[in-house]
Amino acid sequence: MLRENVNDLLVFLAVARERSFTRAAAKLGMSQSGLSHTIRGLEERLGVRLLTRTTRSVAPTPEGDRLFAAISPRFEEIEGELEILTDLREKPAGTIRITSEDFAIDHILWPKLRDVLQEYPDIKVEFVIDYRLTDIVTERFDAGVRLGEMVSQGMIATRISPPQRMIVIGSPAYLAKHPKPKTPQDLTRHNCINLRLPTKGGLYAWEFEKNGQELRVRVDGQMTCNGITQILNMAIDGFGLGFIPEGLAKPEIETGRLVEVLGDWCPYYPGYHLYYPSRRQPSAAFTVVLEALRDRA
Repeated sequence: MLRENVNDLLVFLAVARERSFTRAAAKLGMSQSGLSHTIRGLEERLGVRLLTRTTRSVAPTPEGDRLFAAISPRFEEIEGELEILTDLREKPAGTIRITSEDFAIDHILWPKLRDVLQEYPDIKVEFVIDYRLTDIVTERFDAGVRLGEMVSQGMIATRISPPQRMIVIGSPAYLAKHPKPKTPQDLTRHNCINLRLPTKGGLYAWEFEKNGQELRVRVDGQMTCNGITQILNMAIDGFGLGFIPEGLAKPEIETGRLVEVLGDWCPYYPGYHLYYPSRRQPSAAFTVVLEALRDRA
């Protein structure tokens, strides 16, 4: 392969990922005119158009998508091997990007990492809060954190927490005015705080199980949001019943600001797992983070 093709392919990958000449040029430290000239030269040599340009956006053509799918993993493997060589020094170093829910970051990841990161000042960690089922390869994350049953196939998964469960909670003031639900079906007569899912924009159906019977209940209420911390605060303020992780609600239950209901319908499920591509060769920095997070119960 001609050396100029290698450099031009790296420019093409940057534009295809960023979907913007401006952002790609800034990331590569090039001028936009130089970047556009490089792409045109690559297209002329290959004899196909790789990118569709408009005044507002840039998108790969079908030929561009095919080229991106073919070469992107190979360049990532090369970059990964170079990162490993860089990390083979006395102190692990580098940036580890992790996508996760905010509850897992606040209550699992950060408590385990804060002391370890003080010992390794050259390791940088970037947390990105996201409730979607993020494609960590496409979006260039080193790892993701999700519940065990939600980890994608083809990934290496390491458990980082004990089993978890979601519970229904409400304030004493709210429950003083409304009878406690005895079954999940009773929730349809209550003011419930909904969680809007980011992937398709729908509302989360509350999931229950008892004696092998599984139920999914779609609730209604005055308040809807897309974060569980907000649901916690709204429930404390008496705006209805919420469905949140037990670990988030437990301190408020212990102080009496919240009360758990339908506990016998809320089973435990596999805890949170850190997952990453099976073809990835972990760097020294990633290994430090992985070992710190591993659940050893």
